[in-house]
Amino acid sequence: MRTAVTGLVNVLESYRGRDRVMRTLCYSCQLFGGVMMKNGEKKNWESLLIVASQLSHCRTVLRLFDDLAMLAYSMKYGLGKKEEDCLVRWISVIGNIADQLYYPCEHMAWAADAGVIRMKSDKWWTASTALWGLSLFLGILRSFRILLKLRRHREMHHKKNLPKTRGEIKSQIRSEVLSIISCTSDLVNAVHWMPPGFLWGGCSPIWLVGLLGTVSSLIGIYQTAVGGSSGGV
Repeated sequence: MRTAVTGLVNVLESYRGRDRVMRTLCYSCQLFGGVMMKNGEKKNWESLLIVASQLSHCRTVLRLFDDLAMLAYSMKYGLGKKEEDCLVRWISVIGNIADQLYYPCEHMAWAADAGVIRMKSDKWWTASTALWGLSLFLGILRSFRILLKLRRHREMHHKKNLPKTRGEIKSQIRSEVLSIISCTSDLVNAVHWMPPGFLWGGCSPIWLVGLLGTVSSLIGIYQTAVGGSSGGV
């Protein structure tokens, strides 16, 4: 019990850990609130959706300080000269650019909604969502490309009978599959938040948005625990 509490405290004391917990709670509230709304339990679902809205707003405000961290990561990756695969390299570079541009667009939308600047926020929210969606789509392409290469390596090592290497490759394949599921879940939600008329923009029920976001968030927590990585708004 003490170990579990200590682990939770350590997670909550870090910015990324706290953000992942808030993200999971936010989408979980949407999931259960949406289910309750469908069943006609008005008071309960309204409370859950209010909590989800406040958590989402809190995360948006905290992301005002993420630009420099993203810039540092982008500069460290550079043009990805260390990447062996050229396609993975350029997908990653374009993805980093999309992620970098996402933040100022979201900041402008937040500032407009808060009344800090006098302009409509709609176009800025659309731009930030589109950039997030582009980043997710590129992430899916990147994972598929890596999966293709890993499967080829696994076949080679299977013939050579190298169990340790096969185990490492199997772990990498699992990580990429989870990343694809996570990014796909978020991409469905990203399209939902685009203006009505764009694919299924505005058509997803609240419970589905919550379910997909919860799945993505739990995968992110799992990958963090095992040393992987998964991002998500």
